[in-house]
Amino acid sequence: MKSKGLVFLAVVLLLLSAQAGFAQEDVSKYPSKPITYICPSPPGLATDTSIRLLAKELEKILGQPVVVVNKPGAALTIGTAAVATAKPDGYTIGFTGGPPLYFTPLLQKVPYDPFKDLRMVAQYGGCTNGAVFVKGDSPFKSFKDVIAYARQNPKKVTYGTTGANSITHITLEAIAKQENVQLTHIPFKGTPEAQSAVLGGHVSFAAGDFVVDMVGSGQIKLLMMLREDKSEYHPEIPILKDLGYNIPYAVLGVVMTQKSVPDPIVRKLEEAVVKAMKEPAFVKGMKDLRLQLTYRSGKEMDAYNLKSNEYYTKVFKEMGLLIK
Repeated sequence: MKSKGLVFLAVVLLLLSAQAGFAQEDVSKYPSKPITYICPSPPGLATDTSIRLLAKELEKILGQPVVVVNKPGAALTIGTAAVATAKPDGYTIGFTGGPPLYFTPLLQKVPYDPFKDLRMVAQYGGCTNGAVFVKGDSPFKSFKDVIAYARQNPKKVTYGTTGANSITHITLEAIAKQENVQLTHIPFKGTPEAQSAVLGGHVSFAAGDFVVDMVGSGQIKLLMMLREDKSEYHPEIPILKDLGYNIPYAVLGVVMTQKSVPDPIVRKLEEAVVKAMKEPAFVKGMKDLRLQLTYRSGKEMDAYNLKSNEYYTKVFKEMGLLIK
């Protein structure tokens, strides 16, 4: 009986060893099939275009197709949740920025834990063309004009964003509170819809990403850049602090995957991102989009995220917005 038990144990150990061997072999051959790259914003925006630029370079480096799939909505949390709940084998990666990591989760329940379910691979850029903008022929010549009108006409100033509790929505509400005015928020599924509403005269202004060519053609006019530092491409446009708004607006472009993806796969992905960032076509593409190239390693992103989460927790608690 004892002999049979030992034989059974030996067979089990042999099977486990074989499975481990196969797993190791799979990791060493990664990637052996196409990779899905989830974009949490609609097609056509700067974020989406930057992802497609990166995906094109990653294909060359990794030797497998990198297929971009758009899953927009809910202030980027739909796409983020799709990454968080995917099989942790390295074949589903995604874009993330500040809002779905340490902004929205503090304001509302989301179907993922940004620190338990997600793993940062690397930051490749500061992906935002965020601004407050109006139609080209709008009577508002500056953001102060908007505030002055809102002060005399409560709730008549309407504005569109990518959704309720998005970073743009909260930022504008914080501004309204500071200025003691009442603005009417109109949430949209994405910036293209909000932008169309501006062009159609359905909202007074929009806050979020914008199409660069529309600024050059005069179709839209920028009133304020939604960022913490001056824009290299629009230095003449005031940023938040220029107008007295000391409000954080952390935006970044990061490649992420699932928390339990094996270390060798994450390292291979990170090395591929680093190489892609040096490719002339990617550099030119980011410049054409007026997006900055910024690199942080996965570990550096972890530290940045923890620090930012602490900061936003404090801010939202003071504003009375922190969920219980």
